Amino acid sequence: MLIVTARIPRRRLMAGGVSVLCCCLVLVVALVLSLNGGAVPTSASVSGMEDNSARVTYLQQRGWTVGDQAVSTQELLIPDTLDESYDSYQTLQRQQGFDLENYCGQRVQRYVYPVSNHPTGRSDVQAVLLVCDGTLIGGHIQAADGSFVSTLDFPAASAAPSATPSPAPSAAPSPAPSPAASATI
Repeated sequence: MLIVTARIPRRRLMAGGVSVLCCCLVLVVALVLSLNGGAVPTSASVSGMEDNSARVTYLQQRGWTVGDQAVSTQELLIPDTLDESYDSYQTLQRQQGFDLENYCGQRVQRYVYPVSNHPTGRSDVQAVLLVCDGTLIGGHIQAADGSFVSTLDFPAASAAPSATPSPAPSAAPSPAPSPAASATI
């Protein structure tokens, strides 16, 4: 029988332990990120959306030609929990970097602007922005009749609008802003 003994200095032993702990930490972080499902961070939230000119400028920077004033303004309540009826709309928001789950139970303002340069040439297209305490938390482009909903990104010149049926929370737009209106998103 052969017995081998080794003397390891305390510093090397501690360095090895720290290395093992660092490797474990990296593995845990990688596991958490992979279980997160690749969720898009909510970095798309834009602050400074308190006034109309900031919202119009934001839409123009995205490539849209919109009216100078919102055709509809509503206060909405995001439910405390988003059930499965919000899944496709939440997916649309996450594609843009927004996440409505961060605002469950809160009141938001919904601003609807007429869009005049949609690639389809339709005249009933609207840009919808959801704003909470001056921060843009979501939005989409929609046909007034609800026949399609797409992201706020201006489509390529040859691209057709998304044929996604309207899962969006949309009350019928009123012809004039109605700040006293309250609804659930």
